[in-house]
Amino acid sequence: MQLQAPDMRAFRAIYFRKHHSTLSSLNPNPLITCKSPNYPPFPRKFHSTPTTTTNETAATSWTTAYPNPPPSDSASPNTSTVQAIYDPVAGRVVTKWEPNNKKEEPDPGVEKSRSSSNIDQGNRIYGDVIGSSSVSRSIRKKGKSRSVFVCEDCGYSDGQWWGTCKQCQKVGTMKRFTEGVQKKMSGFEASENALRSWLPQHVAASAPIRLTDVNSQINESSWRITLPGIFGAEVERVLGGGLVPGSLVLVGGDPGVGKSTLLLQIAALISEGNDTEDSARVIYVSGEESVEQIGNRADRLRIETEDLFLYSSTDIEDILKQARDLSPRALVIDSIQTVYLSEATGNAGSHVQVKECTSALLRFAKKTNIPILLTGHVTKDGEIAGPRVLEHIVDVVLYMEGEKYSSHRLLRSVKNRFGSTDELGVFQMSQSGLEGVSNPSGMFLSEQHSDSDYLAGLAIAVMMDGSRAFVIEIQALCVAGSSAPRHVNGVPGSRADMIISVIVKQAGLKLQENGIFLNVVSGVHLTETAGDLAIAAAICSSFLEFPIPMGIAFIAEVGLGGELRTVPQLEKRINTLAKLGYKKCIVPKSAERTFYEMQSEGMEILGCNNLKEMIHTVFRRG
Repeated sequence: MQLQAPDMRAFRAIYFRKHHSTLSSLNPNPLITCKSPNYPPFPRKFHSTPTTTTNETAATSWTTAYPNPPPSDSASPNTSTVQAIYDPVAGRVVTKWEPNNKKEEPDPGVEKSRSSSNIDQGNRIYGDVIGSSSVSRSIRKKGKSRSVFVCEDCGYSDGQWWGTCKQCQKVGTMKRFTEGVQKKMSGFEASENALRSWLPQHVAASAPIRLTDVNSQINESSWRITLPGIFGAEVERVLGGGLVPGSLVLVGGDPGVGKSTLLLQIAALISEGNDTEDSARVIYVSGEESVEQIGNRADRLRIETEDLFLYSSTDIEDILKQARDLSPRALVIDSIQTVYLSEATGNAGSHVQVKECTSALLRFAKKTNIPILLTGHVTKDGEIAGPRVLEHIVDVVLYMEGEKYSSHRLLRSVKNRFGSTDELGVFQMSQSGLEGVSNPSGMFLSEQHSDSDYLAGLAIAVMMDGSRAFVIEIQALCVAGSSAPRHVNGVPGSRADMIISVIVKQAGLKLQENGIFLNVVSGVHLTETAGDLAIAAAICSSFLEFPIPMGIAFIAEVGLGGELRTVPQLEKRINTLAKLGYKKCIVPKSAERTFYEMQSEGMEILGCNNLKEMIHTVFRRG
């Protein structure tokens, strides 16, 4: 049986492990001098070729293969010998060479270090001959990095990538992050370490408190931080009555919509105080702008308060240290995606950093009772960038909206632990910053015109956004014999198709051969069903070429049978029309008798059962 050299070595290792007990009984000395390359003395059939190598020949081969081999046994008595030993831990044969001089008695510690060094050197030189090269391969490289996959929605982490998050069951949310071999602190330890500089060393033990005792300690009239003026009143409406001490507020919105301007004006109002509150310090921290740039913007907004402090930093621990020293009434950070914790993994703006920085700020706010206002970047889908858990951590989430070519800005609440989420703040962007709109109900109305032919196809509707009612204009254009496809702006296409089909079927108007165009003035999107009757009235007005008289509004939902149905908050919509000076309102017949009192106040309520009655009531000559 003839074997090649690599196969021979592998076979020897297997044989030696299996018959180690037999070899030990034959040779009780575990250290066997390796004087022949054919060691151990296996049976004849396991050798590749029957060769005999003398010590001189072996020394010549060692010299040729390795420039600095250990001395042979024929040298002086002080020379070293190569020995092979079976390592039961490693499960293989390793090499060792030691000097034959036994006269010296070195220090045991030095001898142990020297023996380890000799073994390592022997392994490096002769590892490929005996087969112990795997020792070097088994040593793990220092500084080796590992990957962790983190869910961008819930923050769940796993060492292996999965298509679906195991915690929130969302698909495609596991993102890869690389960590160094140095162990990073967990999120709780990292955020707690950031607060180490300001937390008191001796904290009194807390215990559950009765609800009545908690309420007796709070004065509702002075508990919240109030904001004066029309601008402050709009912000207070969205916040639920004012800024709650110790709260964490997140403001999101598209780039350039005015988030930084909004928070800078809020910081100025808090620092100025009002009749019931004295002025107090407020810190405005920016990770995107320098102090000079913030000061230039404050000068443009005509902010001259002396208690507003500006600071530019991206280190959370540094920001909390400055807040501890100044002890402000409020802290503003612009933005959460630019700050970082040195103890947490990832770069600033990563999912882990955003989560841990927000957690550290939340603990700071609750411990010190200082409210913190944050700005957040948004993605292309309009959602706040970062993990979804970010919105779960904070107390209040506000979104600032605004059309690109419109000066109006809407501030709405999507989460509020201290108030309603139905409130809406309306602002107008001017040269001096954001200004509150005193009468937002009619801001979408165009100029009033007298009755004329070009007003055909214009109808008034009332839409609700949160708790506020807005009066809007709906325009319709019917072109006879037009082959142009139907165009709809501001109204869902399926809703418009349904209303047109109902008019054709139930009202008897021949709209089949007409090109119909619908538009909501000022770029407003009408999504609720309360505008169905106004859409139908505008189409009928354009088709009949009969202008709708001024001062008439339409509030009702249109069913498939042409019937008119009532809508929510009808009374609030009618009150809004009365304040704007409208004289007539078309409503469902079932709701007409509910508003008898308004008949005497100058507002005429006209009830109709279906579309035919509405057409006969409005488009009647004489």
